[in-house]
Order: sequence, then structure tokens, then C-alpha cells
Amino acid sequence: MTAGVPFTITRGVPPTWPGIGEAGRVVARFLATVRQSGDPHEAAQVMAPRVSAHQVTSHGPSVIVRTPEEYAAHVQEHLRMFGRFTFEVTEVFESGDRVYVRWHLRGHHLRTSAGEPGSGLPLSDVASAVYRVSEGRVAEYWIQADAHGLLQQLDRLESTTDR
Repeated sequence: MTAGVPFTITRGVPPTWPGIGEAGRVVARFLATVRQSGDPHEAAQVMAPRVSAHQVTSHGPSVIVRTPEEYAAHVQEHLRMFGRFTFEVTEVFESGDRVYVRWHLRGHHLRTSAGEPGSGLPLSDVASAVYRVSEGRVAEYWIQADAHGLLQQLDRLESTTDR
């Protein structure tokens, strides 16, 4: 089932769409809570004890296995670097235990990866993922992210602040 998109994910408010099923409700809760806040308690509620992330970026494929707490810490670091962001879903499909979501994030460069102050300038990130839900939790996902595009933006912004 395809949602009427685009729509914005609001922190703490799981979205709904026509025909949303059980897997969609789990992913909607995950996106609105864990992906927006890095809340480890919420992560433990909606994620399996160990979640495999199959990633494809411009650097090549990799698999990262994280606990809900490790994933929450990953999101918290992202929030420290980019702040609260606008999370717009541009496409979503659900079929059985799989939910495909494509999104566009917009935030600001608040901090470098070394912890130094960022430029404060806008950043944009586009990605998509297919989430597999099992026993009411996100169990695994496949993600494609434009890491190269994000790094190019960061390099440009950091060189701007070095002047």
C-alpha cells in the first residue's frame, strides 16, 4: 500500500496513512520516536535485541549490527551534529512484513565530527530504507544513503567556516 505522500514525521507522533498495516505501524512509531529523538527506552520497545542494517553508500555495501541502545546512541550523535531536523517522507510502500520509506532530511551543521562548532548552515540528506518487521519490532533493514553528498556538503561548510 502506498501512502499519500509527501508528509512530515513529527517527533513523538507516529504518522498514519491509508491502508497502514501492522508492519507500517511499527515503522511509523520507530520513525517518529527513535529516529527523531534517539530515545533508548523507545528503541528497546520497537527494535529487536539485535538489528542488522544492510547499508549501501557511495563507499560500498556494509552490514552493521546494533542493539537498540547502540542505535539510539547513533541517532543522538546525529542530532548533536545536525540538530532537530525536518523529516519528510517522500514515498512509502508496505507489503507484508516489509515497509519501504524514502525520505528527505533537512537540518543544520551544528557540530563537526570532531566535536567542534559547526557552521550553522543548512544541510540536506536523502535516503531510503526497507524495514523488515518481526514480532512487532524492527528486526532488520536495508538502507541506501547519499553519504557522499552529505560529506560534500560538510566539506563545503567546514571550509567556509575556516576562512
